[in-house]
Amino acid sequence: MNRLAGVTSPYLLQHADNPVDWWPWEPEAFEEARRRDVPVLLSVGYSACHWCHVMASESFEDATTAAYMNAHFVNIKVDREERPDVDAVYMEAVQAATGQGGWPMTVFLTADGEPFYFGTYFPPAPRHGMASFPQVLEGVTSAWTDRRDEVAEVAGRIVGELAGRSLAHGGGEGVPAEEELAQALLGLTREYDERHGGFGGAPKFPPSMVLEFLLRHHARTGAEGALQMAADTCVAMARGGIYDQLGGGFARYSVDRAWVVPHFEKMLYDNALLCRVYAHLWRATGSELARRVAVETADFLVRELRTAEGGFASALDADSDDGTGKHVEGAFYAWTPAQLRELLGDDDGEFAARHFGVTLDGTFEKGASVLQLPDHGGDVDAARVESVRGRLFAARETRHRPGRDDKVVAAWNGLAVAALAETGAYFDRPDLVERATEAADLLVRLHMDDVGRLARTSKDGRAGANAGVLEDYADVAEGFLALAAVTGEGAWLEFAGLLLDTVLDQFVAEGEDGALYDTADDAEQLIRRPQDPTDNAAPSGWSAAAGALLSYAAHTGSEAHRTAAEGALGVVRTLGPRAPRFIGWGLAVSEALLDGPREVAVVGAVGDAATRALHRTALLGTAPGAVVAAGAAGGEEFPLLRDRPLVEGKAAAYVCRHFVCAAPTTEVDQLAAELGVAE
Repeated sequence: MNRLAGVTSPYLLQHADNPVDWWPWEPEAFEEARRRDVPVLLSVGYSACHWCHVMASESFEDATTAAYMNAHFVNIKVDREERPDVDAVYMEAVQAATGQGGWPMTVFLTADGEPFYFGTYFPPAPRHGMASFPQVLEGVTSAWTDRRDEVAEVAGRIVGELAGRSLAHGGGEGVPAEEELAQALLGLTREYDERHGGFGGAPKFPPSMVLEFLLRHHARTGAEGALQMAADTCVAMARGGIYDQLGGGFARYSVDRAWVVPHFEKMLYDNALLCRVYAHLWRATGSELARRVAVETADFLVRELRTAEGGFASALDADSDDGTGKHVEGAFYAWTPAQLRELLGDDDGEFAARHFGVTLDGTFEKGASVLQLPDHGGDVDAARVESVRGRLFAARETRHRPGRDDKVVAAWNGLAVAALAETGAYFDRPDLVERATEAADLLVRLHMDDVGRLARTSKDGRAGANAGVLEDYADVAEGFLALAAVTGEGAWLEFAGLLLDTVLDQFVAEGEDGALYDTADDAEQLIRRPQDPTDNAAPSGWSAAAGALLSYAAHTGSEAHRTAAEGALGVVRTLGPRAPRFIGWGLAVSEALLDGPREVAVVGAVGDAATRALHRTALLGTAPGAVVAAGAAGGEEFPLLRDRPLVEGKAAAYVCRHFVCAAPTTEVDQLAAELGVAE
């Protein structure tokens, strides 16, 4: 066993018995490189990464390759999900130099952490014009030994270029206005795939944050085109192979533009975000498909990703044993017509093949198909479908399951808390609210200290050593705020405030018009302090912080938090019209800002039917980013409840902006009209 044996990252533990003498990312590794006068080989990946597993099998498990690595390098393994700051800094260098990036990421560094050569996956032998990994290792060793001055010059130039790069922030121009959001919508319309939904071509990723913007924009402006793009995209994804038609939940992305064949890994953040999107689509339209997908995705999260401690695991692998001992991508999910007939009989097998789009040629590999849900119109035998679906699901459960990354990431659990709390509230599933509460309890108990600092990860009830980054603070606060709205428990608002105070103290860039850094002031110093306002697979920490700060300000009236949110949203004014696909959450938060956001206080006896009806109506409102507080009149848990009396002894709702309220109402229908509740 190498030095990775005692870590909490499942990805690193997968490499603990490699013949490579791996080090975790720590100062001692760089000190060792300096002592031996050798370069550092940094390999970055994550547990559900298919090509990471391929390179590990081909190279890191090969004794000859490992011996060369050990003799000529200090080898460091990093889980990008545990250290997103390390990943971001060196990925920026890789992309700047090569024009592309990906994982596994392979970077050669000096003992000062300065990169001088890099790439992604390298094969074990030359292939398609690509150098082999042994050739790369020998070339780097030769350069380090014979051309050290050249190496130092390259490393210095790269670090200098990274330090000189600046963000086009535009915070000084103020917050986004109607014009910028309209331009963003126009830009999305131009990139929209009218045939298949979504944006751009293949590979195609679920545009979760953009869909939230479109739903909020429609709610605020009535723009039917925005709602149509969101609804049609959601329908296309839900009917495609990217959605698990048997067990619920979404794969990471589709390799084609029509959502047919997924890259099969399932990530917590995708499913938390999409669960919430479909719940919000149902809230806006009453779509039965949206309701079903939201509930099935929530059930998938609980069934397959929930850990023994009450949190949620990070991911399921794309690969699994195909029954012959060979790990194959998609083996758990794909079917052939023959398999369907063998399991279901000829009649039901043929019915299932038609219903789920399983063909003789196959839609995936080797004649197998990924299940889809083609639109069969209204002529569907629902009882037969459910019978077939249940039998297929039960049979699939007997297959070898994909591996699970049991690491609990704070940020992604925050997203899951928000999704499960709202889905449970909308669809009368108190069990989902309970699961959200348990995950939130775990975050407070294990990840959060008494001064509002977060640990990024935990595993098996043990917190990891890596400090939380901006997205952790922002997304956990977002989850706590959603849970406060659903449960009426003010403690979650207090916990969110503690985290957001840390954001104001540790992550705000001094003198940069509201800019935020991804790491805290006292975090480990890398060659560059990472800072990125654009969304990737999940909302950027920057945009997520803006949203949580804005919601907290709406709850409390805090000018400091609102000012920070407005400052952070200055970047949306610059980037929204130019690159709306990559700042969708910032656009969604901007919609909330333009709408107020509205503050809804529901006062009444806890457990009273009238109070519950008003509370539910408030939660179902589509007003962008509206915050909801529910409790006894004059309750101290929520600032919004103070000085809000009952109306003629009845439960009442107050709808306010900036703590200035319209006349209270005791009528559900009137409250629904004020908050845009769909009929």
